Amino acid sequence: MTNPSTSVPPSAQRYARVLSIAGSDSGGGAGIQADLKTFAALGCYGMTAITALTAQNTLGVRGIHGVPAAFLKAQIQAVVEDIGVDAVKLGMLHAPEVVEVVAWAIDHYQLPNVVLDPVMIATSGDRLIAPATVEVLVRELFPRATVVTPNLDEAALLIGHAIGGIDALDGACDELLALGARAMLLKGGHLPGQEVVDVLALRGGARHRHASARIASRNLHGTGCTLSSAIAAHLALGHALPEAVALARAYVLGAMAAGVDVVVGAGHGPLNHGFAPVPTHRFARATAAA
Repeated sequence: MTNPSTSVPPSAQRYARVLSIAGSDSGGGAGIQADLKTFAALGCYGMTAITALTAQNTLGVRGIHGVPAAFLKAQIQAVVEDIGVDAVKLGMLHAPEVVEVVAWAIDHYQLPNVVLDPVMIATSGDRLIAPATVEVLVRELFPRATVVTPNLDEAALLIGHAIGGIDALDGACDELLALGARAMLLKGGHLPGQEVVDVLALRGGARHRHASARIASRNLHGTGCTLSSAIAAHLALGHALPEAVALARAYVLGAMAAGVDVVVGAGHGPLNHGFAPVPTHRFARATAAA
């Protein structure tokens, strides 16, 4: 590959760049497909390093084909060394060697604003990764992530017991932070009731509670992927973590509401990611990381 012959003008700008390291959803509702839609809708330039291919649709997953760790590493190297990264979203990491490649990349390239969505349990309740992979994920990535975003089922797996209700969220956050994370966004959407409560817990004791009315919809596939990628996008745009979480929740709620009356497939459809797109943000290259 040769370098372009045209020179870069001194006044050149760049985009806010977000890398998704996650699995592919052939149905387009979750995984890297949802991530790319979210990045674009929020005005960011999206890139991917695919960890696994899935054959799936709105009814479920028919098959998973893992990408070799060496090729995942090659994808990350190709993107970071040429384009650069302002934030990273981590999704499906199915094997210990895949987790180790991601940990290496975070350290080697000093990747900023890492949002870890610990994809461990399918909507059906089936475990997606083995206990050995969970152990490596916690050890290697929790301390390196800017924030970890488990749902209740994933949190229960991590701390070893169920989370009984809204009043138990703060205590569960303390247990999760004790695993080594710098910040934890515990998502309470699986609790019963007409209100959804999420808690952002920061190491040191700060808490930010977010409550919203539950949106009744069959189109909820990819909600967790979309939230974590929206957080990464807002971090790339320069927002502090608490503000990035608040803005990301607002985007997800809007995408959910805008897709309630749409039918995509025979099962659980996607959010309306493009309900209110904004132009791609630009930054002066001289005042930010290249």
